[in-house]
Amino acid sequence: FDPRHYLSTHCYGFPKTGPHRLKFLLESVKDLRETLQKKGSTLVVRKGKPEDVVRDLIIQLGSVSAVAFHEEVREIV
Repeated sequence: FDPRHYLSTHCYGFPKTGPHRLKFLLESVKDLRETLQKKGSTLVVRKGKPEDVVRDLIIQLGSVSAVAFHEEVREIV
């Protein structure tokens, strides 16, 4: 979870993630973790800036051959 996603927006000062969206996200992550565990896998969940968290995970794991990510599309106003 990137803390920057829970701050105000750039233009209007409204919450980027309100309480209902946050509840939905938390329930979705919990469900995904439970589904993966039933299949013998797991889900790593971290809080922090992705550029820091991913780097730390790579260092912790030691042997990583690829990292995939997506970038949020921002509308230009």
